[in-house]
Amino acid sequence: MMTDIEIARSTELVKIKELARNYGMPEDYVTHYGRHMAKVDISLIDEERVKNSNLILVTAITPTKAGIGKTTVSVGLALGMNKIGKKTIVALREPSLGPCFGMKGGAAGGGYAQVLPMEKINLHFTGDFHAITSANNMISALLDNYIYQNRDNGFGLKEILWRRVLDVNDRSLRYIVTGLGPKTNGITQESGFDITPASEIMAILCLAKDEDDLRHRIENILLGFTYDNKPFTVKDLGVAGAITVLLKDALSPNLVQTTENTPAFVHGGPFANIAHGCNSILATKLAMTFGEYAITEAGFGADLGAEKFLDIKCRKAGIAPKLTVLVVTARALKMHGGVAQDGVGAPNLEALKKGIANMDKHLDNLASFGQSVVVAFNRYGDDVAEEIEYVRAHCEERGVGFAVNNAFTEGGAGAMELAELVVKTIAEKPSKAISYAYADEDDVKTKVCSVACKLYGANLVTFSPTAKKKLAMIEKLGYTHFPICIAKTQYSFSTNPKAINVPKDFEFQVQDIVVNAGAEMIVVISGEIMRMPGLPKNPQALNIDIVDGQIEGLS
Repeated sequence: MMTDIEIARSTELVKIKELARNYGMPEDYVTHYGRHMAKVDISLIDEERVKNSNLILVTAITPTKAGIGKTTVSVGLALGMNKIGKKTIVALREPSLGPCFGMKGGAAGGGYAQVLPMEKINLHFTGDFHAITSANNMISALLDNYIYQNRDNGFGLKEILWRRVLDVNDRSLRYIVTGLGPKTNGITQESGFDITPASEIMAILCLAKDEDDLRHRIENILLGFTYDNKPFTVKDLGVAGAITVLLKDALSPNLVQTTENTPAFVHGGPFANIAHGCNSILATKLAMTFGEYAITEAGFGADLGAEKFLDIKCRKAGIAPKLTVLVVTARALKMHGGVAQDGVGAPNLEALKKGIANMDKHLDNLASFGQSVVVAFNRYGDDVAEEIEYVRAHCEERGVGFAVNNAFTEGGAGAMELAELVVKTIAEKPSKAISYAYADEDDVKTKVCSVACKLYGANLVTFSPTAKKKLAMIEKLGYTHFPICIAKTQYSFSTNPKAINVPKDFEFQVQDIVVNAGAEMIVVISGEIMRMPGLPKNPQALNIDIVDGQIEGLS
């Protein structure tokens, strides 16, 4: 079989203006970035059409380090839906350069279920990530300069909360010292970098409703505290307009296409383990405006991405999925059954039976939100029929729909079984109104305990002294009504990445709390999770090259 990049190059793309026209998007509202990429004006969002569209969420069980193939299933389902005559658009997150050159490689789907042009999407795309990085670091530079220029007037911040960002996995930048050298180099102080997907600017872009809301949220970003304990924000700095200018073009969602010329909005790129893990509200609403069905995904397992999609994105956007698709692989089930990573491709029914408890836990959690769920078995070439049929029978016993997804090797034709199941389930058993994991009026501690105990399975939640101070600060500032965004390992329900399957009665440790006053959410940092990842021993960058003018190694 051809590689992902060979399949991508063999696909004949339609001009983006024709794609937009075919789905009813007026050409005057589509800004071209070459022949096959564009940005679409958010004024085209029609809230009445949004209400009448069928939103489908794609999430997954707890993944292996190689992932589950959630993007491939999302794209494949959109292809399958269009194959059976349903006007469907997919809305995805933009890939980050960190994992592209780090562990996972590209993030534009795979095989015959990709979004294209994959090389551009995986690399610099339309410049959104660069705009977010620049906006974030412009705030850092302007804040440092403000302190430097006004220090002789008695101004200073006793605590600076704002950190720089870079879309590169670089562990050496997690904690740094700036301003070393002569006085003209600024004020010597501790600082640090997060990866761009963890930036509050990224969250703001993904949650903003329009340009005015974007600016309002930027103004509210909490930068630190003065020596008399007063909060200092971007509004106090006086630069919200300048930062909004940097983000003006990035606010418009990006339109591309799939391997079968289905429209795809690819916009925003927060990670679900360290941020809220969903594409932008604006992209999702554009997909819902122009598609009878709109498919979107949430990052990593349902304990992370789906919970945040429902508790944060849906709560803020006033949208709700008619159905959730839970992606499962035999490899992940066998890993949760105790098989080492290098052995999950071999048949092992007994391990799969043990690991299926992880799937059941995610199904139970999604049901607690009122979601109607179907299971998509994402098939690999070495999967055996006996194991697939066991999962099918198990789902049937639970009363949960099941379909095999073969979109990776067959494109839309390989996802028609899943598409038919999705349409049938939405028609006969759509999801109920969302039952959130916590109420807006709950305090932050109660919210954390609700998610950690009810959804993760913890029996004890502990807060470090630093976290306790932040809880008091949040109460004082009046931010308790914000939803929470738990940052934790993606490899376990717990804070221990080695605690696979369904750990029970564990302690859930909260190490720190970050207030995202502009994004209007509270980031709860748990366990040893890092908001700036490091590179593995053999990063994907070793495989990326240009050969005879063609990019190789992006997959």
